[in-house]
Amino acid sequence: MLMTRERRPGIRTSRGWAISVLQDAGAVRECEEHGWMKDRADPQARDRALENAKQYPPAGLSADQAAAEIREVLESFGDTCPECPP
Repeated sequence: MLMTRERRPGIRTSRGWAISVLQDAGAVRECEEHGWMKDRADPQARDRALENAKQYPPAGLSADQAAAEIREVLESFGDTCPECPP
């Protein structure tokens, strides 16, 4: 008998969702060498990410909570990779 499992969602945390939204909007990018997320310092991309978060919040979060998660995650990133030489 063939058994099937329920498929897990691709993004499991609100932080992961926020990073995905920020990447899609072009507000952050990943260091090619080390994988750290870097803020691109693009105010228009940040605004796009916040608008997308408010319009399409993940299940279980309100629009305001989704926007707050985006802001919190964005504030946790710097504009340089901590492992790359200055």
